[in-house]
Amino acid sequence: MTRALPALLLLLAALSLRGEDADSPGEARLILPPVVHALAGLEANVYFDNAFLLLDSRSVVPDVVCAKGSQQGERWTWTPKPEDVGDHAFRMELRDERNAVVASASSVVRVHPRDSGNADGKTPPSLLIIGDSLTAASVYPTRILELAKADGLPLTLVGTRGPGAEEGKPLGEVRHEGYGGWTAERFATHFTGKARGGPAKECGSPFLYRDGEADEPKLDLARYYEECNDGAAPDFVTLLLGCNDTFSATDETIEERIDRFVQHTETLLAEIRRAGPATRVGLLLPMPPAASQDAFGASYGSGQTRWQYLRNRHRLVERMTEIFAGRGDAGIDLVAAHLNLDPVHGFPSTTVAAHAHTEAEVVRQSNGVHPAPAGYRQIGDAIYAWLRGCPSPEP
Repeated sequence: MTRALPALLLLLAALSLRGEDADSPGEARLILPPVVHALAGLEANVYFDNAFLLLDSRSVVPDVVCAKGSQQGERWTWTPKPEDVGDHAFRMELRDERNAVVASASSVVRVHPRDSGNADGKTPPSLLIIGDSLTAASVYPTRILELAKADGLPLTLVGTRGPGAEEGKPLGEVRHEGYGGWTAERFATHFTGKARGGPAKECGSPFLYRDGEADEPKLDLARYYEECNDGAAPDFVTLLLGCNDTFSATDETIEERIDRFVQHTETLLAEIRRAGPATRVGLLLPMPPAASQDAFGASYGSGQTRWQYLRNRHRLVERMTEIFAGRGDAGIDLVAAHLNLDPVHGFPSTTVAAHAHTEAEVVRQSNGVHPAPAGYRQIGDAIYAWLRGCPSPEP
């Protein structure tokens, strides 16, 4: 922290000279999380379009004020060094064609040391990853495990899903609780009597149990831990939900959809804390969509526009930040992995003819909400940076 102090003072002085200290989301509804977690030796990004909501993001020019990193056309990027460990003030402004500041937001880039997080192997930490299809793809959980291995961190992933689970194959070391199409409500309430193995569509919530036929199913993570983690609560839990909770919402229904999401997320968080008071929870803000409507046409035909999805998702980010920020003392952190995801090169694309009567080819994005492997790995990087900044598990 002491090493970062001079940079913080310089930045504060610069902001004071500008006279533009106060945050103002403006019509662009610019929003940043309280903290952007970063890790020495690992690239950290803030992709500008993921932080605000405009029909044409080119109508404003981002202007980053930070003593570290580089501002590029589409992002601010930085790979911190070990000597950069500490907090670094970060401010983002949006300017119009007159160069007037029309929106501003502030955050802190918190760089964690690579040798933190109990890398000595004395107390192997464990992580339970909960989510929808982005988690079910198993790519970002794999990335987290890769990073842990590279650092000599003996991380154990907890879960009953993973590569091969859909076909009933034995699980390997990449494990999670990821189910395509699922919502927070489904994890909190969906009971089928089957929660283990085989096709995910047959499974109920892995955290719901019923003692007798006449009893109502109830969340019981302590029992889940008995069955899936030798009775121990994991050191870390992450939740990445919200996409399916709000996907089909309209401007008229989005608030009610988010209310329902928050209700069931609070239920899950309370049960996680009850079953493991020392467990640190990373609540991920929802991921951005691909940058092009082409991606939504490929995935959903004419069933959904990128703009409506973007509006829904941005409102969810605003509400989640308002409701869940500031819960660090309760062991719950917002994780801004969405800022680290490239909406252009982090999503699948394909080269096709521009139309039926030309040989000219164009590159079109081909999936609206599911990243390419490179994008998933960016998500994994951001989660791992947060995890390595958490206090070490007690021996």
